[in-house]
Amino acid sequence: MTSQQTPEGAESGALDPEALRSRAVEALETARLRTTLLTSCVEEPDLTAQHSPLMSPLVWDLAHIGNQEEQWLLRAVGGRAAIRPEIDPLYDAFEHPRAERPKLPLLAPQEARGYAAEVRGRALDVLAGASFDAEGGARLTRSGFAFGMIAQHEQQHDETMLITHQLRTGATALTAPDPEPLAVPFTGPAEVLVPGGPFTMGTSAEPWALDNERPAHTRLVPPFLIDTAPVTNGKYLDFIADGGYRTPDWWSSAGWAMVRDHGLEAPLFWRRDAGGQWLRRRFGVTEVVPPDEPVLHVSWYEADAYARWAGRRLPTEEEWEKAARFDPATGRSTRYPWGDADPAPERANLGQRHLRPAPAGSYPLGESPLGVRQLIGDVWEWTASDFLPYPGFAPYPYREYSEVFFGSDHKVLRGGSFAVDRIACRGTFRNWDLPVRRQIFSGFRTARDAQAREDGS
Repeated sequence: MTSQQTPEGAESGALDPEALRSRAVEALETARLRTTLLTSCVEEPDLTAQHSPLMSPLVWDLAHIGNQEEQWLLRAVGGRAAIRPEIDPLYDAFEHPRAERPKLPLLAPQEARGYAAEVRGRALDVLAGASFDAEGGARLTRSGFAFGMIAQHEQQHDETMLITHQLRTGATALTAPDPEPLAVPFTGPAEVLVPGGPFTMGTSAEPWALDNERPAHTRLVPPFLIDTAPVTNGKYLDFIADGGYRTPDWWSSAGWAMVRDHGLEAPLFWRRDAGGQWLRRRFGVTEVVPPDEPVLHVSWYEADAYARWAGRRLPTEEEWEKAARFDPATGRSTRYPWGDADPAPERANLGQRHLRPAPAGSYPLGESPLGVRQLIGDVWEWTASDFLPYPGFAPYPYREYSEVFFGSDHKVLRGGSFAVDRIACRGTFRNWDLPVRRQIFSGFRTARDAQAREDGS
């Protein structure tokens, strides 16, 4: 149930113009450092190869990042002449599907690097002179929106390139320290009650929020229970052992067709060894599946089937956001589960600091006021909801970011993953994908309706 737009109370990511300018510089530089790492850790043949028909060659992503930055920051914001207008069609994501991109006359790796660097140098000049006036001026530069949008765009492609690295075969190219193990095993409750009632969903205050997160509006959500932490590999192994991939009763008709057509028996990148032990491949390393980590690389159909097997269901998108943002003590929606402060390493596993999820139950400093953990970072979480616009939605600055994807074909994911930078992850951020997708860094948690007791409570 929804109502018209409502105020967000104290929720605000607003900063003064110079603080926003500094934030924009930091966000752009952080993204470029990550792009450089992802495109410099392998040789040129790996940059130009297509490692999966689901993904672009890494060199396409690199030049696409530069082209989007040129179009929006140099041309649209800065009013400058185009540097390479002839390449615009090559790097138009809607004009050329991923499977076709290796056949295009793409910029070679060195040329792509030079182009992206030239664009960045000029973009920083535009940034230095742009007005960030929150009350007036051009809409694209108000509160630094265009610069935040481009930083988020680059980080989203960095996540895409990290997926390509996971799909790539061959020697290990990326390394990172593992997350800290839990000092003591998590012994908290398996699920948390989220009280029924209204809450503010979405945002009208976050300056760099994207169009599908807007506007803030009231949702009335019945009481429900939600898993304290994401479903683990160990629990998912129980589903497999109980014949989960052999029992059609747990699956939707489309999900069961996927299982049959592709012979699925486990998450992507898993296999059994000769002794029957489950192994997984992770960025070129083969290892025993760790039972305490959130399960990763499962489709929406697999998440839905597990939830049915467990006698539960996937949470709706509004349930997920209420669990992540609602503070029952104040009645307001915070920016993140822990409050309004930006993410920090002690609160969430973000930014490719690690190349795997942290153990389930980690990050007590990042839990919500209701006690739900790991809602931000670690794994994207599938929800039950289709990707649909909020009441009062208006596309900005272009329809192709969100509007063309609305409908029942795509399911919503929430919360980000270890592969997501903090600039592209917040309590209102919405991701979406086809329910068959498994290469993404996706997991899930389950929920159930709250049952009234005999005393009526």
